[in-house]
Amino acid sequence: MERNTDREADEVTGALHRVAEPDRIAVLSSFFKTGAGEYGCGDVFIGVSVPANRKVAKAFYAVSLDCIGRLLRSEVHEYRLCALLMLVEKYRRAADRKQAESVFDFYVANLDRANNWDLVDLSAPYILGEHVIGTGHSAVLHDLVKSGNMWRRRAAVVSTLTLVRKGHLDEAMCMAAAVMDDAEELLWKAGGWVLREAGKKDEKRLTGFLDDNAAIMPRVMLRYAIERLPGDLRKHYMSLKNK
Repeated sequence: MERNTDREADEVTGALHRVAEPDRIAVLSSFFKTGAGEYGCGDVFIGVSVPANRKVAKAFYAVSLDCIGRLLRSEVHEYRLCALLMLVEKYRRAADRKQAESVFDFYVANLDRANNWDLVDLSAPYILGEHVIGTGHSAVLHDLVKSGNMWRRRAAVVSTLTLVRKGHLDEAMCMAAAVMDDAEELLWKAGGWVLREAGKKDEKRLTGFLDDNAAIMPRVMLRYAIERLPGDLRKHYMSLKNK
């Protein structure tokens, strides 16, 4: 089993290195905040674009969960992203609910390794969000949003994008409200993002939320939330922050 896992992992990482563009490494390292004290500190990049990574993930999605776990433990960002994209593909292709639950449980257990915003955003809506839609059970989101790990909290928030796209807005509003007092700007941005998307489905629901919360929301969260509203409404809600 150990040798098989090693071989699988070597095949995946070999494929990633073949599509890597080393001249992208410096830009990616800066963009994903890998400096000392920044949220991505310690991340290593090899220069693989997201589209290229998706192709590798789709080619190798059938590898074992042991292999995926090994990739998730790597310091190489693109290895972890590929592992998460393979989980998304496994979840999407699951033959039945039992198989989907197995992938879901593995994902939640390893969420700490989705430790940058792209890793969360490219996986949580398609596993966590789809799980809530498929089962009707949203308790996992309420547990995650209370976590001491900011990536787990972000996963809870951005996973509601799937619900919003299917017309279910309640959890998006709930998760956004839950992170208004968060200490992390990345959570404020996530909350504003899901509110903005909810507003595309139902502007009155968004403006009702803003009527109650605009004055006390972090400014960056408010800016994200109102981005698609008419100019007069944007000015109105921003003016509440100055009072």
